[in-house]
Amino acid sequence: MFRSLLAGAFVACLVVGAGFAEDKKVEKKEPPKKKERIALNEPKDVAKDPDFAIQGEYAGNPEYKVGVQVVAKGLGEFDLKIFQGGLPGDGWDGKATTKATAKRNDDGGATIVGKDLTGSIAGKTLSLKSDGKESAMTKVERKSETIGKAPPEGAVVLFGKEGDEKNWDGGKIVELSDGKFLGVGVKSKQKFQGFTAHIEFRLPWMPNSTGQQRGNSGVYLQDRYECQVLDSFGLNGENNECGGIYTQHKPSVNMCYPPMSWQTYDIEFAPAQFGEDGKKAKNGRATIYHNGVKIHDNIEFPKECPGGQPEKAEAGPFQFQNHGDPVVYRNVWVLPAK
Repeated sequence: MFRSLLAGAFVACLVVGAGFAEDKKVEKKEPPKKKERIALNEPKDVAKDPDFAIQGEYAGNPEYKVGVQVVAKGLGEFDLKIFQGGLPGDGWDGKATTKATAKRNDDGGATIVGKDLTGSIAGKTLSLKSDGKESAMTKVERKSETIGKAPPEGAVVLFGKEGDEKNWDGGKIVELSDGKFLGVGVKSKQKFQGFTAHIEFRLPWMPNSTGQQRGNSGVYLQDRYECQVLDSFGLNGENNECGGIYTQHKPSVNMCYPPMSWQTYDIEFAPAQFGEDGKKAKNGRATIYHNGVKIHDNIEFPKECPGGQPEKAEAGPFQFQNHGDPVVYRNVWVLPAK
């Protein structure tokens, strides 16, 4: 009925328009304004953004066993991902999730709206109401169990303190209020075959950006295989997101922490093997832990990743890729395989 009335009205308008030959101006809708790019890695500057106090992870209700990730989308807006059982790597079964959104209020808190649920964020407390039940959670700041891991005997320290930037082609120090770190766009001068490596990195605050434009870098093993570095907090965990082997393998679980949290990669790598004829006889392999949780278990590299150097029998360096975002690194060491 509604469609018939609409069609009749449209025809009537055509008749009137033809009879009176009136030109009517069509109102053009203004396209949504493009959000200004924000890319901050200085903790003091990030803390000034009221959205930063809201974003993050919430958990701690033993009765309902729910974890929530609140992802800043810029201009006081947030996406929420609700995990049944607990946060990823800490109780979640890898299956059940619910989505919601939130909007920052004038009082600095936020109002949550979702399908069959409502809620709020006030201070460090997040409350959800659904099916007559209410669950309150507290903001948590998880730390990788390998954060600050010391290099073992025989390890090569590629970056541990100021001065170690000399170990990198293009090495440069990024000095911030909480320390001096290694910037992106660098390749290690030393090359490696098989190894165990420890790498710590921190993603910048880029709430107005999305996808590959949000905290993008990458750890290239032998300058051939890329373990993606990206602000993928609250995303699904694909092969082009944090912890993914770019275009080849997605992580078994998305363990990306919120931006401005120090995160870890612990990598066990075996290089590809080549015969005397120069042809590859065996693929390279790796087991990778992200923030202490195994996300790749002895995976194979069928070939080099996009942007990587061709596979060869020779050793290769590490590369920390530069995509124009202010990612920083620290505590980087490598234990060559015997």
